[in-house]
Formats: sequence, C-alpha cells, structure tokens
Amino acid sequence: MRFRLIASTAVATAFGLLAIPASAASAGPGAPGIGDPYYPTYGNGGYDVSHYALDLSYQPTTDTLSGTTVVTATATQGLTSFDLDFALDVSKVTVNGRPARFASSGEQELVVTPDRTIAKGHRLTVAVTYSGVPSKVQRYGFTSWMRTPDGGVAANEPESAWWWFPSNDHPADKATYDVNVRVPKGDQAISNGVLVSQHTSGGWTGFHWVEDKPQATYLATLAVGHFDITHSRTGTGVPVVNAYSPDLDPATAANAKASVERTGEIVDFLSGYFGPYPFDSAGGYVPDVTAGFALETQTRVFYSPKFFTKGPDTSVVAHELAHQWYGDSVSLERWSDIWLNEGFAGYAEWLWAEHEHTGTPQELAQQVYDAHPADDAFWTVKPGDPGAANQFDDAVYDRGAVAIQALRDTIGDTAFLKLLKAWPTQHRYGNGTIAEFESLAEHLSGKDLSAFFTTWLYTAAKPAVFPAAPAASRSAAN
Repeated sequence: MRFRLIASTAVATAFGLLAIPASAASAGPGAPGIGDPYYPTYGNGGYDVSHYALDLSYQPTTDTLSGTTVVTATATQGLTSFDLDFALDVSKVTVNGRPARFASSGEQELVVTPDRTIAKGHRLTVAVTYSGVPSKVQRYGFTSWMRTPDGGVAANEPESAWWWFPSNDHPADKATYDVNVRVPKGDQAISNGVLVSQHTSGGWTGFHWVEDKPQATYLATLAVGHFDITHSRTGTGVPVVNAYSPDLDPATAANAKASVERTGEIVDFLSGYFGPYPFDSAGGYVPDVTAGFALETQTRVFYSPKFFTKGPDTSVVAHELAHQWYGDSVSLERWSDIWLNEGFAGYAEWLWAEHEHTGTPQELAQQVYDAHPADDAFWTVKPGDPGAANQFDDAVYDRGAVAIQALRDTIGDTAFLKLLKAWPTQHRYGNGTIAEFESLAEHLSGKDLSAFFTTWLYTAAKPAVFPAAPAASRSAAN
C-alpha cells in the first residue's frame, strides 16, 4: 500500500519506521528443513499447510506425469522466500495469484521467491505447474515411484511425495487433499480417501479422490493402471475399496484377495481395542510391483504381492490397518518417535494372532524375548530413538512390540486397554511424541514409568527380566 508524502521531513523521519509493517521488517527466508534431526532437509519452515489440490494427467505408456498442484498454507513467519520439497521439472509458480521466481536447490528443494513479502499469519496459495517422468528421477540414490507394466505407483516411507507433488514433506505438517488425475480411457487411478467423481471425455477419464481428514505427505499414494476393484463395508458401515492388479500370478492374486478382503472384519476387530475407525473409507491395493514392503497409506494401504506368494497373510493386513490409528490419524512428531507407529502395529499383529488362536501377545512377546540372547545385536537398537539408519530395523518392530506387552504387564490390563483407546482419541488427526505417550500412560496407571521407558525404549541392552503377566490378566477389549 502506498502513502503520499504529506508530512514535513522531520515528521517523516520521526515516523518513517512505523510505515514498515513489523512482520515485513522481521521477514526472511523460510528454513529449508522442518527441524527433524534424522532428516535435516525434509520438510520446510515458515509456513503450515492446510490443503493440497492436485490436478494431474498421467500417460502410462511414457510414464509422464504433468499438471498443477495448489498448496494452501498459512505463513508462520514473515516470508521473503520459502521452500517446497519436489523433484520434477517445474515450469511455473504463482504465489497468491502472482508470478513468483523459483529455483531448484539440493536434492529436493524448490526455492520459491514471491514478488512481495508474505506477512506472518497471512494466507499463502502456491500453484506449481510441472511435468516429468517420475520413475527416472532419483534422489539420495533411489526413487519412490514404482513403474508397473501398465502404469506407476507412488508409495514409500519416509518420503514419496517429491516424485508426484510439491509439499512440505514431513508428518509434522498434515493437510487435507483433493487429488484429480486424468488417465487414458480404460485405465484407473487410485488414491486416498473417497472417490467423489469419475468422468470420461475425449479419450481420458478423470478420477477425483478426496481425503478430508489431515494426512501426512508420505501417506499420500497414487496408483495408475488396470485393477480389479471390490467394494464392501465394515460392520459399522465404513466403505471398503480394495484393488488388485489383474497381472498378478493367479495363486498370488487368490492369496491376496483372501487376505485383503478381510479388511472390514479386521477394522471392526481393531476398533474394539483402539476405538472407532478414524476415517471415512478403508481398503488397500495390490499392484504388480517387485517391492518387498507394505505401507499404511492412509485409508488405502499399499501391499506388495510378495506378502501373498506363499499363502494368505492377514497378519500384514492387521499391521497396516492398525497404523490407521497409530501412525495415520495420530502421526509422529519427528521420525525418532517411530516406535509409536511400528511398535503398536506390530503389537496389533499379536492381538490378531490371539483372535485367530495362533498365540497370545504374552506368549509371542516371550518368544521374541527368549529368542535373542543378551549379546544379540537385536538389543543394541533403541526403539525409542533408533537413529535414521535403524529406523526400520526389525528391533523397532519386534523389540518395540515386546515393550508394549511389558508395559501391559507392568500397568495391568485395565489401564493398558484404556491407554490403547485414549492415545488415538486424545491426539486424533494430530501428532504425538513418545514423551507425551509416557505421560498419558503414567496418568492412566498412576505409576511412575520413567525407569520402565528408559529400560525398554532407550537402553541398548536386553532388559534383565521380562515382566510376568498378572494373574488376573485378560485379553478381551473393553
């Protein structure tokens, strides 16, 4: 805003500084990282995203992805520039409708310089137009875009967004999503949430998926190709959408369907322990990929076919669905808190095993504890802070689950079962830390658990004693 100079020089001098808004005077570049010690360049500072709107086209024959993503955010500081995490080729950026300068930096930083400073607290609407072949883009030596015979899949942890949309790529900044994807007629596009529309015109079909609950960027997924799609509902009426590549080996496909089609049943089972399912849809998909992992992509779990080559596997389904509460609805605040995700998903496998009469959590935890002698490297990984190199180590999953059973034995079933529901209820659609979880466990149990958590989560040694199950222990959820 311009002001006419109507005062004397003396008056202008006296009030000159007041003509500059304080937010502009203190403005500067947003940080190129959100502050996670495991991944210093991941995420960005200076703004908080509320919504992503993706409008994309994908050609499976060439693996070409193009379109525009609009990021809606609020500036948390005065911004002269800011970063987005992105790896494809950018042709245009606007900020609040005005052209902005942009440049690539480092492995995945897109540095955006608006034509005017963004004041703290002001709305930020950033439109990025881009294109590229995501499977050919490697960052830190890998790609998170998996090419399939008939398309492609975006799924990975702790990062996958860079390959298909610009973002503040860290779980600490969650947002809602609109994903519009156009694909050649006859192909399908699968993403998170609810499919709100599908329309074919001019040889292309558009799919519009909406996830209206906050979602971490690594939990956003996209799969394009041909799929056999099934529809069902949980016992409480939540829609379940599952999809399977028709190119899967027939035996693998049968095993996958025998497992993933139990999604509604498993959601209902886990709800008895964790509380009401937190989202408006559920399901999963099994594409024709060679990857060896599954991922808790929000509402639409990614499963590698490798889980189903030897027979049905409902354990992995229980694991990934447990993440919908522990990891998706309640996300970690920093990656060192990974135990809050993987320990509880691993423990859910044991709850499901008990339901299927293949072992109780107490028995399975004792087996893991006994299987690893004190000098086993298994015990050198600290589930509460494993380090980036060991973030997905078996010990985070298995020792992490043993720690949860040890906690159950320590505080008793009544407090433990309350805790399982209280955590995803109190932090629903937000984030949490292990310290906050410990505080809640102490509040519900009335016990000082600092020594317990130090021993089981933060000590690089085998705990000397595994707690015995209370005599009156019970396993049914309240």
